[in-house]
Amino acid sequence: MAAQQTERDWVFDTRELVCRPGAMREVSRAVTTQEPMGTDVIAIPTDRPVQVELRLESVVEGILVTGSAQASAEGECVHCLDPVVESLDVPFQELFVYPERAAHHQKVAGRAGSDKEAPADEDEQRMLDGDLMDLEEVIRDAVVTALPFQPACQDDCPGLCSECGVQLAKDPEHHHDVIDPRWSALAAMATPTADDEKRI
Repeated sequence: MAAQQTERDWVFDTRELVCRPGAMREVSRAVTTQEPMGTDVIAIPTDRPVQVELRLESVVEGILVTGSAQASAEGECVHCLDPVVESLDVPFQELFVYPERAAHHQKVAGRAGSDKEAPADEDEQRMLDGDLMDLEEVIRDAVVTALPFQPACQDDCPGLCSECGVQLAKDPEHHHDVIDPRWSALAAMATPTADDEKRI
């Protein structure tokens, strides 16, 4: 029951605005993620709060929502694998059209294009479900777009040593003596063996 209630937190009631062009309402709400929101490398974890600030405006076509989502995303540095925390303040805007308006536009587009496929933006229209508007997918898309493609703990993170995996930021002087493989045979000849020490 609690999970269902949380899922409904992403749904906003617009009944005060429906069919009243020019009307406007502001909403502030904290919602909770039911699953990670982001990418495989960095995301807002499950059961974390997302603060949503909205301005809902009634227009002729439907309800225009303009807002922002604030949260903290967590991941790993792609260079050294240290934890990364990214503070997000993601803006978004979306028009939720009335179902009858969407149907009208599709009908008009169908007549204009005869047998041609409907324009791509027709398929991407979001519609109101009665008086309700579900923003979870809108906010999820905005968050994924805003997250860094390659999160880093710092801009100049040197990463890990390719030889042994040591974090180079913690040991700036770290290095390995690399011997040219063409000289490795001579290096082996120059290294005393146990038999050599016995003969000595």
